[in-house]
Amino acid sequence: MKQYKTQIPAGSHWSLKVKRGTTMKLTDIKGNANVGMLFYNPENLLERYNAPDTLKCQYTFKLTKGNCLYSDMGRIFCSIIDDGIGWHETVCGNSNAEMVSEKWQKRDYQKDKNDWHQNGNDAFLVELAKFGLNRSDMSANVNWFSKVVANEKGTLALEPNNSKPMSSITLRFEMDTLVMLHTCPHPLLEADSYPNNEIEISLGIADAVKEDDYCRNFRPENLRGFANNELYHFGMGET
Repeated sequence: MKQYKTQIPAGSHWSLKVKRGTTMKLTDIKGNANVGMLFYNPENLLERYNAPDTLKCQYTFKLTKGNCLYSDMGRIFCSIIDDGIGWHETVCGNSNAEMVSEKWQKRDYQKDKNDWHQNGNDAFLVELAKFGLNRSDMSANVNWFSKVVANEKGTLALEPNNSKPMSSITLRFEMDTLVMLHTCPHPLLEADSYPNNEIEISLGIADAVKEDDYCRNFRPENLRGFANNELYHFGMGET
């Protein structure tokens, strides 16, 4: 079976146009990783991931197996077909340069080379620029492997040790998707040193989606999302 694997070091960024029917398995090699991710329609970059719609249409605050990730056009970019963690968040956004410098001291690539401290916001901006996009095109992102909890006052905090070493999650792409990701720290991370959590990405070919598919039937709303995808692909000459 056709497959591709690569590893992404901590504090890095990556992007790829992923074809419909592709699986993407993310593996947290050392544990406690964070993978920020954004999604765009490569045929129309104005269509992008919509975190609020993804959560409210599936009556959830977390993402896990069965959940689908929606665009702002009501279509499904991808489905979570396997999950060894059980909780991933999509409300806290990204770290930025000021935040990272305050927590772990300012470092830049010119002086510190590979030991510099990249942040999620700037990492996404680099990837966006490759496709003619900019800050105004950045939407709320997913933070894979990360769980946030609220205290009695409603303040959110990052749950420690949510992801164990070699934990993984697998996405199945339901339409062609431009994927952007980074491996920078979660914005709520409290740690003595800048994290060093690399991940593995494994790409493969998914089985055909059947009528009894777990993600398709996970919520009634997902049936409408898959129907929207079917109409979209019908209009593109696909069956």
